[in-house]
Amino acid sequence: MIKPHGSDELNPLFVYDSAAREALQAEAETLPSLLLNSAAAANAVMLGGGYFNPLTGYMNLADSLSVADKMHTVDGLFFPVPIVNLTSETGVEAGSRIALRDPNVQGNPVLAVMDVEAVEPVTDEQIAFMSEKIFRTTDPKHPGVATFDSLGRTMLSGPIQVLNFSYFQTDFPDTFRTAVEIRNEIAEHGWEKVVAFQTRNPMHRAHEELCRMAMEQLNADGVLIHMLLGKLKPGDIPADVRDAAIRKMVEVYFPANTVMVTGYGFDMLYAGPREAVLHAVFRQNCGCTHLIVGRDHAGVGDYYGGFDAQTIFDEEVPEGALELEIFSADHTAYSKKLNKVVMMRDVPDHTKDDFVLLSGTAVREMLGKGIAPPPEFSRPEVAKILSDYYQTLDN
Repeated sequence: MIKPHGSDELNPLFVYDSAAREALQAEAETLPSLLLNSAAAANAVMLGGGYFNPLTGYMNLADSLSVADKMHTVDGLFFPVPIVNLTSETGVEAGSRIALRDPNVQGNPVLAVMDVEAVEPVTDEQIAFMSEKIFRTTDPKHPGVATFDSLGRTMLSGPIQVLNFSYFQTDFPDTFRTAVEIRNEIAEHGWEKVVAFQTRNPMHRAHEELCRMAMEQLNADGVLIHMLLGKLKPGDIPADVRDAAIRKMVEVYFPANTVMVTGYGFDMLYAGPREAVLHAVFRQNCGCTHLIVGRDHAGVGDYYGGFDAQTIFDEEVPEGALELEIFSADHTAYSKKLNKVVMMRDVPDHTKDDFVLLSGTAVREMLGKGIAPPPEFSRPEVAKILSDYYQTLDN
């Protein structure tokens, strides 16, 4: 199986030994507490699950600035975005041991214990510098920029030990998986070549066919459909609805034992190209050999070019930084001539009239009115689940 990023073995920061975890939990109740913001909590969950291997905790300011600028830490470890714990609290001292409390679970239970190595002030200029590099903009209307700017101006760095996976394991028991669990499951299947598909939305015909094309062209053993379960922007479809729609599609339209449907706990950054590279890093940590990168991958609005998330791998990711390879996808559409979904680059003889093109907005409007989208766009079983959800919004 493909090695994790940056090490021979995966090193998740969750404390797996139950006696050690109970002892740490008891100790945590005696420690000074810090209530995390959602972004720092999501980072802790990802570190706990081994997704951000080989990191041992939150980055310091020098590493964060270096990663934002050049995609590597001061010591040269390749990493595409800073993994940070920014806070507005000013009372934390370097050298202290603190309990990190979960903002997303009632009662704010302890999520992790942190050994604070450094407490550093961050200037507005440094935040703007990192935003420009990570998001390619400092526009406050960009949801990722707005969130990053709101997190606070004190950076806490140091190793953490993770006690649980926040609300993800309880709210999504059938779907949430750590990188450790996904690696184990891939090994159980006996898969060697595995293609990952990233999604934060329900999957329509084009996405379904994209997974199929990648599988066939790469001669892959299986597909990992890996959905984001964390905080989204307003208007995005909730995770439970999306989960049901995707599982129905896989159940009806894919051969048995060729697709794993799983999810990970993280807050979407909407960082386009940089987030695509982060996706590649943690899919390698999951044991995947390939990642499908499509049009406007992890993008939002008009901040990124349609294929910036593909070109970054050629233009900015250093040779040999990742073992995982990218499967680049072109625009997909339903061909009336061929009666199937195709990549537009594969059918140079087609004109615009040969395709069925529907925007996501148009489909949402149809579903909201209880109208089934054309079968060329959405499978009827999937459309029904989504339509039922949209109908509840109007009532």
